[in-house]
Amino acid sequence: MRRLLLAAVLAWSAASAAAEDWPQWRGPRLDGSSMEKGLPLAWSADENIAWKTPLPGVGHSSPIVVGDNVFITTCLVEQKTLEKARQLICIDRVNGKILWQREVVRSQLEPKHGLNSYASATPAADGQFVYVSFLRHRPMKKDDAKVAPNIRPDEMALPVWTTTVPEMVVACYSAMGKKRWETVPGRFYSRQGFCSTPILYKNLVIVNGDQDATAYIVALDKTTGEEQWRIDRPNRTRSYCVPLIAKAGGKTQMVLTGSLGVDSYDPDNNGSLLWHQDGPTEQYVASPVYGSGLFFMTAGYPTYHNWTVRPDGKGNITKSHVVWHEKANNLKAAYVPSPLAAGRYFYMVSDTGNLSCFDAATGDRLYMEKLGNHHSASPVLADGRLYFTDDAGMTHVVKVGPSFELISQNPLGEECYSSPAIARGQIFIRTKHALVCVGKQ
Repeated sequence: MRRLLLAAVLAWSAASAAAEDWPQWRGPRLDGSSMEKGLPLAWSADENIAWKTPLPGVGHSSPIVVGDNVFITTCLVEQKTLEKARQLICIDRVNGKILWQREVVRSQLEPKHGLNSYASATPAADGQFVYVSFLRHRPMKKDDAKVAPNIRPDEMALPVWTTTVPEMVVACYSAMGKKRWETVPGRFYSRQGFCSTPILYKNLVIVNGDQDATAYIVALDKTTGEEQWRIDRPNRTRSYCVPLIAKAGGKTQMVLTGSLGVDSYDPDNNGSLLWHQDGPTEQYVASPVYGSGLFFMTAGYPTYHNWTVRPDGKGNITKSHVVWHEKANNLKAAYVPSPLAAGRYFYMVSDTGNLSCFDAATGDRLYMEKLGNHHSASPVLADGRLYFTDDAGMTHVVKVGPSFELISQNPLGEECYSSPAIARGQIFIRTKHALVCVGKQ
């Protein structure tokens, strides 16, 4: 009996050690990859579903998973009041029960793009605390009129901005739902809406404030919310990219696409600039990835591009460190979905649903195959398989490799605009009205 008990304990310990959380946007490495094995390959709305929990309100933020807690945000657009509540929700990973809901912000709705939502920023958590960001409009005061928001000349001020001040709100809650702190890093102006997802690095919460006004990246202390450093973003152009932090070129780099270029910063040295690449286009949504010793980017407004850069540059690297560059179209490059790096390959699905596989070193397109009709979600990678969820709620599972091999297509029967999360042998997918846990209960 003692041997059996010891064997059971050791097996449980090994499984726990191998299990990996999904604590922030695009997972533990900010690149869409998971170390999990044995994930589901086939499911439907009625098969291989551990639980399905209806969610109040609407949002495009992705779920995150830490231990047995799943966190997600939403906006209660159905409220019959001018100001709508934005909430942080905690769900039990085991049974799908909503453990608690907290109103983070109550505000009138901001202007936004038709494919955006009022709760698009994904939360981040470290096991002890969870961090969240929203946009809040507060009434304009007399003193506010004296503070020039520095909106770009080509951006017309919308009526809501003549009577209110749009502010980015970042808040911290305990795992039990108690608010620890709240801060306002600055204003935020964008006619396409808000989607500034916080990420965690060491003792910092880092948020991108690219916008059509005085733009910034800010790092806050995780414990207190106090500002630690701030980066000026001089081009004042809206972008919705989440920084990628990776060891590359012999150093830790925080790489951000957006605002007329690509920039690498040192997150350990007050966000000091390491290198910059001009363009090749104006606005970005997709986050970069790192693989095969290269950063890979895809962008799509107003022109479409795929390209890679070496990570060891200094200063302006536009003419020195771009390894390969493809000027493409909306079939061959992505605007919203972020790419994946897997071995010696880069994978990218366009908004129009075309999956491309590139040789990372040369940029040769090894194949291009049609998946769904339209994709907003960023794909995920685990155990040699790629998971692409389209706007119709169909997840296409593809084998990693230089030739196209479709493993399965898995419909949930509901629209989906958020990216999947992977944790503890399960896949978590937010549809328009629910959070679905795919896999064994």
